[in-house]
Amino acid sequence: MRSVIASDIIAVSKFNRFHLLVFLWCFYAIAFDGYEIAMYGVGLPWMMEEWDLTSMQAGAVGSYSLFGMMMGALILAPISDKYGRKNVLVICMILFSVFTLGAGIAPNLTWFTVMRFIAAIGMGALMPNVISLMTEYSPKQNRAIIVAAMYCGYSIGGILASLVGMYIIPYTDWRVLYFIGILPLLTLPIFMKQFPESLSYYLAKKEFGKVVEILNKVKPEGDFKETDDFRLSEAEQRGKGSPVKKLFTNKRAFSTISIWMAVFCTLMMAYGLNTWLPKMMQDSGFSITSSLSFNLVLCLGQIGGSLIGGYYAGKIGHRKILVTLFFLGAVTFVALSATTNTIGVYLLIFMGGACTVGAMNLANPYITEYYPREIRTTGMGYSQAIGRIGSILAPTLIAFLLSTGMDPKVAFATFALPSIIAAVGYILVQEKHGSFDRVVKEDTEEVESEKTVTI
Repeated sequence: MRSVIASDIIAVSKFNRFHLLVFLWCFYAIAFDGYEIAMYGVGLPWMMEEWDLTSMQAGAVGSYSLFGMMMGALILAPISDKYGRKNVLVICMILFSVFTLGAGIAPNLTWFTVMRFIAAIGMGALMPNVISLMTEYSPKQNRAIIVAAMYCGYSIGGILASLVGMYIIPYTDWRVLYFIGILPLLTLPIFMKQFPESLSYYLAKKEFGKVVEILNKVKPEGDFKETDDFRLSEAEQRGKGSPVKKLFTNKRAFSTISIWMAVFCTLMMAYGLNTWLPKMMQDSGFSITSSLSFNLVLCLGQIGGSLIGGYYAGKIGHRKILVTLFFLGAVTFVALSATTNTIGVYLLIFMGGACTVGAMNLANPYITEYYPREIRTTGMGYSQAIGRIGSILAPTLIAFLLSTGMDPKVAFATFALPSIIAAVGYILVQEKHGSFDRVVKEDTEEVESEKTVTI
């Protein structure tokens, strides 16, 4: 009987049509995560005018939504490892679509806030699941650039929200941003038919037919059969115990805390900018359309940081790129607070996007691969949940600074401190205790797993 380690077959596979299908659906899903975050900041100037909101009220609404994301990451993400990542993704899309539409028809601020909170629960669990699935189904050799390219969907979503704000809202209403949120629900039947479940889930459920179907798509010449030995006993042994507890076992505790610290600071910067950038630039003297163009440049910077950083991460390692980007980000934010030249501001905001969300896009696969496969969604989910605390604090904190009369541009300098702390957090990660899917490929094309794969 042939012995097959399914995950290793994928790790050494070549990118083909199956990988592309997974990529496109993950890209599509994560685009709505980026859209969901950006649309609030894009529509905020019109909302504040219609409902006569203060900066503190607007910041509070943004924070409530982010609290919903934290709840989603804490509650829905961990159950994905047990009940299926695809199944939880379906729940996420339904929650987002239905309640985003509800926010769009909200008659008052209270209704709007409740709808946004529930929609955010779905978005909170979407990111960890999408990242885990894309990482699981990506060939090891190209994984860094594939996941980084997939995560550009997040920025594309932000760009879409900005374009709606620049060219559609002035002739309609800010609510159209939220009406667009119904799209995932409309495409859900196609998603459920085409998108694969996690291999680890199929193995745990002993659905070998599904495993064989996927492996033969990944490697058609493999001719895998249900009679193959999929080393199920090893997978079952690794799957025993609390996934949350395993984040702190096998000498992973210190690195887990370091990762949480870094993600906390990263999301504080990312969501602070996404929520307040258009309004801050408007208060600095730019028109609404011009201020939204800064948001567009921020998203382009995120894409640039993801793709360029992803390419070099595959060459010299994720951590070196992450630390470099975060230290560069600190310099960028200090420079941004002192720059008056318009072209210079655009360039610095581009760099700010690359060094915040762009860096976050690179950090996510790094964090995912640090943990063993059986707890990856839990590891990613809990790091995101802790990070959401930073994202919750950011809109209100910036609102407080602006309410004191601080020059909006000077407020940018405050982002330098969390950028430095994030860099330090990744420096402290003890990579020797991580998983990182270490596999070797023999000259005979057989796949052999190193001991670190079965941590």
